[in-house]
Amino acid sequence: MRDDYQQLVDEITAVLRAPATLENRDFALIAFGAQDSEDSDDTAEPALDPVRTRSILQRRSTAAVRAWFEAFGIARAQAPLRIPPDPAAGVFMGRICLPVRHRGVVHGYVWLLDDGHLADLELGGPAGARDPRLVRAMETADRIGALLATEARAGEELGELLRDALTGPPAGRDAARSGLRTALRGAADGPLALVAVVPWTPGTGEDADHPGLPHLPGIVAACALLGDAAAGAAGAPGAGLAALVRLRAASALDPARATAEQLLRSPRATAGGRGPRRPAPRAAAGVSAPRRGLEDLPAAWQEALAAARAAHADTHLGPVAEWSAIGPYRLLAALPALPPDAAVRPLLEPAHAELARTAETFLDCAGQAGRTAQRLGIHRQTLYYRLSRVRQLTGLDLDAGEDRLLLHMTLKAARLGPPGR
Repeated sequence: MRDDYQQLVDEITAVLRAPATLENRDFALIAFGAQDSEDSDDTAEPALDPVRTRSILQRRSTAAVRAWFEAFGIARAQAPLRIPPDPAAGVFMGRICLPVRHRGVVHGYVWLLDDGHLADLELGGPAGARDPRLVRAMETADRIGALLATEARAGEELGELLRDALTGPPAGRDAARSGLRTALRGAADGPLALVAVVPWTPGTGEDADHPGLPHLPGIVAACALLGDAAAGAAGAPGAGLAALVRLRAASALDPARATAEQLLRSPRATAGGRGPRRPAPRAAAGVSAPRRGLEDLPAAWQEALAAARAAHADTHLGPVAEWSAIGPYRLLAALPALPPDAAVRPLLEPAHAELARTAETFLDCAGQAGRTAQRLGIHRQTLYYRLSRVRQLTGLDLDAGEDRLLLHMTLKAARLGPPGR
């Protein structure tokens, strides 16, 4: 289907004699048209637009660029729009935006650089007729919209099957796996891995027809999960994304990591309710261990979700963490939510945050004072003083293995937080 998009974008490029770029509703690149050197002035240097270049190289536009374009109502546009440049957002050249719609719903955008040679292109409106070239381009954009809508419907059906296979009642999981196996054909045999992204904002309001399921080459199925099934990173409102990713080999998780990194750049990898005094929580992603077939998907989802929680809790692991690399969080994430141990609870008060960090670092360094002081950037005498304060607050003996284990696990559990906190 990607070849179909490329062919249609090339049609628009040829009709308007300007390189067109196709992005989906979330500004992820789908296809782009090449600059025809025969149409350019050989005596002039070709204009390079940094936004277009970044979109092609990184497959996605920046948040500042998205905000600038969305401010002109492109998600609700019924007709082509001219959008002026905004150097502050990194948009140094204006654009003509052709909304890609199907049955009244915007599924993406075709972008044309408005560098002056399209100045005579009449967009149409109450005062004038639309340029015939633009009429042809919009007809092609409508064909693109129909393809995107078909792909979205297919993705949503696969997503529903994946959701049922991960979190549905036991009686329905077999049927869901069977449906997935039929739809995915040979890809269902693996190797596969699950990626969890928390938080993930599904479509609401004007976006209700766009659940936010990503369309990336490695993803064979994706679904948004709500409530307890997606409880994860601290601050998450109970919404997450599950993406089933095809691997090249069972021993190589690189495709899943690359997919997770791309998903974290999506504008949906945030939580609602943000504002000047309430910033969006940092999104994180987790990758499960590889799987063969679809039988073990619920366990793989728990691994991916635990890794995402660990990545959110411990910046040394994130923003993308693999299940195999999260150490003690593999055990802690599987435990039910319990209050902190009474002995350690005083250390977890906000007033003692620095002491808690010192104790955790000391235990992470296997009780080696030199390594701990170096990692914290403090003098050894300062470290010894802080550790004595930890002993006073908790009553624990840091020379005793069981006390050290209790303190270490309690501190790690507090960092991880309960599911859905």
